[in-house]
Amino acid sequence: MSTPLAEPLVPRKRPTQERSKKKFSAMLTAARNLLIDVGFESLTCEEIASRAEVPIGTLYQYFANKYVIVCELDRQDTVDVREELAAFSSEIPSLEWPHLLEKFLDHLAALWRDDPSRRAVWLAVQSTPATRATASQNEKVLAEQVARILAPLTATQRTRREMMSQVLVHTVYSVLSFSVQDGHDHDETVAELKRMLAGYLLLEETTAEG
Repeated sequence: MSTPLAEPLVPRKRPTQERSKKKFSAMLTAARNLLIDVGFESLTCEEIASRAEVPIGTLYQYFANKYVIVCELDRQDTVDVREELAAFSSEIPSLEWPHLLEKFLDHLAALWRDDPSRRAVWLAVQSTPATRATASQNEKVLAEQVARILAPLTATQRTRREMMSQVLVHTVYSVLSFSVQDGHDHDETVAELKRMLAGYLLLEETTAEG
């Protein structure tokens, strides 16, 4: 029997007025910067509110705790990737799909290389069962999008496509996190990721043609 999905950690409410939106954004920006500076364990709502220059009561109007905040940051990052995937999917199917895949991975790799908060947020949402469950749901949204992109390339693998997509998304995130750790060569790691994913998808394409 499958375990019921946990309720996602989401803000208590979302701002509707421009002034409130600016405060909401300021709190999330402050949380991002603090994650880089102090890490998730030392992150506190009080310090987020202080750095965002809002009363702590204002923060609690929107966020129950820091776990909800990092999940909202993860959702923001997911939205960014979804928009890039949408642009990528407009060019699929194409005989040039390996090149398009490489271009898309280059874009994601640059995000992780140039923005330390990407890895900081990803690690933060892996910290508790509740945050992992919410992050998993964000990844699932991406995987559903990837599955639609893969459909023309995996026409005979309808039953496997959902699992393939989930594995692809989680693999990309995990390897990109690995690529930006101290002591690792980012470019070499990304090159290996490209080979791995291109080989995996090429195998599916060859199997379909056979």
